Amino acid sequence: MNARQPVEGGAFPRLLADVGGTNVRFATQLRPQGPLLHRAGYACADFETFWDAICHHQWRLGLAAPQACAIGIATAITGDHVRMTNHHWSFSIRGLKQALKLERLLVLNDFSALALALPALTEADCWRVGGGAAVAGAPIALLGPGTGLGVSGLVPAVCGAGLVPIGGEGGHVSLASFEPEEAAVLQLLRREFGHVSAERALSGPGLENLYRALAEVRGLGRRAQEAAAISAAALAGSDALSEAALALFCGLLGEVAGNLALTLGARGGLYIGGGIVPRLGDWFGRSPFRARFEAKGRFTSYLQAIPTLVVRSGEEAALLGASRALDAASLSSC
Repeated sequence: MNARQPVEGGAFPRLLADVGGTNVRFATQLRPQGPLLHRAGYACADFETFWDAICHHQWRLGLAAPQACAIGIATAITGDHVRMTNHHWSFSIRGLKQALKLERLLVLNDFSALALALPALTEADCWRVGGGAAVAGAPIALLGPGTGLGVSGLVPAVCGAGLVPIGGEGGHVSLASFEPEEAAVLQLLRREFGHVSAERALSGPGLENLYRALAEVRGLGRRAQEAAAISAAALAGSDALSEAALALFCGLLGEVAGNLALTLGARGGLYIGGGIVPRLGDWFGRSPFRARFEAKGRFTSYLQAIPTLVVRSGEEAALLGASRALDAASLSSC
C-alpha cells in the first residue's frame, strides 16, 4: 500500500503529538484503531520551534509524510494562532497544515486529548486511591500536575451519543485555603504573583513555590530547591521540609480535585494524569489528598463514592486520545 493512500476511516498515516511544557512526544498510526508506532519523545528546549521538532522526528526515523495529524498541546486553543502557556513555541494551525501538506489537522488542548483516552484505559493502566465504583455513562473529571496543571473531563452528549471532552483552562482558577498554615503560604505567593492560580502551587514550579514559601512561614528563611529533589527527599524521608511541602501539595490537589468533581458531577471517576503524581507511588495514597478530596461538608458522602484513579501510562494515553479525537465525529478537522 502506498504510504499516502487514503484508508477507510480517515487519512493515513497519521502523525500524533503530545506537546507539554517540557517534553514533546510523537507517534505514528497506519490504520484505524491501529497500534501507536514509532513513538519517541524529545525535550522542547532542544528545538527553537515546534516545526523543527516535527522535522527532526520525521527525518530521524525516516517516516513517510503524514496525511493527517492530531496535536494535543498544553495551552488554550482559541483560534488559528497557538501560543503555549509554559513554553515559547507558537504556530499557525493553517500554516502548519499547509507546510505538512495534510488532508486533516486537529489541534486541541493536551488534557482534552488525554480525557478522550480515559474510557479505553484498563485497570492495569491506573491505580485507585479510594472511592467506590464508577457510574457508567456519568461525567468523568481529569486533572494533572506537570510543568503546568492540566484540567479537563468528559461529559455525556445529548441523546446518549457518548462522552464529549471539555476544553477549558481550569488550572488557572483561583486557589484558596482556610487551613492556617496553607493560607499563610498562599498569602506569601499572592504577594509574589498577585493572582495565585491552582497552577502556581500544583505543578513542578508550583511545588518549588510551596517549598520556598513554607520555609519562610516556618521561619527557616528563604530556601530554594528543584521539584525533583523535593519529591525525592520527601519519598526518602530525608528532609522534613520537603515532606511537608509535598504533603501540602497533595492536600491542595485534593481540594482542587474535589471542587472539580463537584462541578462536573464526576460520578464516573476523577483521574489524575501529569508527570508528578504517578511518580509518587504508595506515598500519594498515604498523603492528605483523598481526605481533602472528600472534605466538602454536606457533600462528603457524595465524594466518598467517587473513585480517584492515577493514570500510570499518561504519555501513551495522551497520544491515543489524540488519535481518538481524529476519529470522533463530534470534533471537526481544520
